[in-house]
Amino acid sequence: MKVLSYGSLNLDYVFRVDHFVRPGETMIALDRQVFPGGKGLNQSIALSRAGAQVYHAGAIGQDGEMLRRLLEENGVDTRYLRVRSQVGTGNAIIQVNRSGNNCILAYGGSNQTMCEWEAKETISQFEAGDFLVLQNEINEIGCMICAAHRQKMKIVLNPSPMNEKILDLPLELVDYFMINEVEAQDISGTNNPEDAMKALGEKYPQAKIVLTLGKLGVKYKDGEQVLSHGIYDVPVVDTTAAGDTFTGFFIGSIMQGNTPEEALRAASIASSIAVSRKGAAPSIPTWQEVNFSNLTLI
Repeated sequence: MKVLSYGSLNLDYVFRVDHFVRPGETMIALDRQVFPGGKGLNQSIALSRAGAQVYHAGAIGQDGEMLRRLLEENGVDTRYLRVRSQVGTGNAIIQVNRSGNNCILAYGGSNQTMCEWEAKETISQFEAGDFLVLQNEINEIGCMICAAHRQKMKIVLNPSPMNEKILDLPLELVDYFMINEVEAQDISGTNNPEDAMKALGEKYPQAKIVLTLGKLGVKYKDGEQVLSHGIYDVPVVDTTAAGDTFTGFFIGSIMQGNTPEEALRAASIASSIAVSRKGAAPSIPTWQEVNFSNLTLI
């Protein structure tokens, strides 16, 4: 069983700030660092560190070879990663305040150059039962979902960043929604997470819904089965890759044959470790760190 992570790759410029910059304000940053990032790259590394056999598809500019090397150093197969000569690699400007929360401005660059024939050709190399993991930092997602459905792959959608394009996708073909409370409410058209989870379950009964709720932990719904898991007591340094780490470790754990309860625990520990470290991809823990963690539930 393999997983194709079709997603974005960025160079992240992370500025530590006292507070998020306000309209019209000029502020001196406390620090600046450059990290590899992009939701697709983060999820690929998390999947690999969780023990999955991962292939990454996407595109970089000629300035993005360090991202290819990073994926390969983390055990990710990059044969489906393409290099664009006419556009640069995607990047992000990330503000991280004193509380560890972030504010992100993203530039798509090569992440917005996916084309239909490439997507179909890549997905045709995978088999029934393989996983396709998608997020919303690339284009042609609808084409990818349909192509993967024809291949009888299991389709995982993390609809982040949320925008109107998500509502036009063939969401009835999605097998796993990896979703936060705001995204759940936007897709379901409801006003609170509890109603959103119920509405999503009714609208997409074929899908398993994994709903992250920040300090309230996470909930999982598969038909009538509903599970919950709390959060762990860790110092919050940088939340940038928390959701991507959770997605990678949850799906990676499921692919290893673990139960949803076990997958929720592993993903919750992994994302807790990630928020206690700086950066996006560099903050993602290994399976061994997660397995031998002694974190305490709050």
